[in-house]
Amino acid sequence: MISWLRRALARLGGGVPLPEGFDGALDAEERVLASAASARGALVATNRGLWVPGESGARRIGWHLLNRAVWRDGVLVLTEAEEYRRVDGAVLLRDLPRRRFRLDRSGRLPDVVHARVTGSIKSTQYRELSVGGARFVRRRVPGVDGTVLQVRPDRETDEDALAEYAREVARRLEREEHGVG
Repeated sequence: MISWLRRALARLGGGVPLPEGFDGALDAEERVLASAASARGALVATNRGLWVPGESGARRIGWHLLNRAVWRDGVLVLTEAEEYRRVDGAVLLRDLPRRRFRLDRSGRLPDVVHARVTGSIKSTQYRELSVGGARFVRRRVPGVDGTVLQVRPDRETDEDALAEYAREVARRLEREEHGVG
C-alpha cells in the first residue's frame, strides 16, 4: 500500500503511523505499536516483531529471536539470535553481534520492545551438562499457537550432549502439552 495512504489509515483507525521513509513491507495483519528514528533509519515495533534498518532495507526480527534488548542513555542495544540447528522439537540458537541504535526521540519504542521481548518468554531454566551448559527457554512465536523450545548453549558446551538433552526435554514438553503421562 502507498506509504502516505497507510499512514493516513493508521491515524484514522487510532493506530501508530509508519515513519516517513520506512521501506519495510508489513503483513496485512501486522499492526504498528511504536516507532523511533535512528541515524541508520527507522525502527518499527509491530505485533509480529521489530523492524530494524539494514544494508538492503528494513527487515523484521521476530520477538522470539530477540535475546536481549537494553535501553540506556538514548541507545537501544539489541542482541538477535539465529537458529543454527533443530533437534526434534527444540531449536538451538546462537547470538549474533550486538547492534546499537541511538534514537533521536524514542517515544514508546523502548517500553514496547521490552514488553514484547519479555512477554514472549513463557519459562526459562539453565541446565549444566557434562561439559558446559545451556539456557532452555520456552517462547511464544508471533502468529503461531503454542510455544517453541529454544536452547542457547554456552560456548564450551558439548554439542552431542546438548543435542541429546534437548531432544529429551522437547519430548517431555510435548507429552506434557498433549496430556500424555
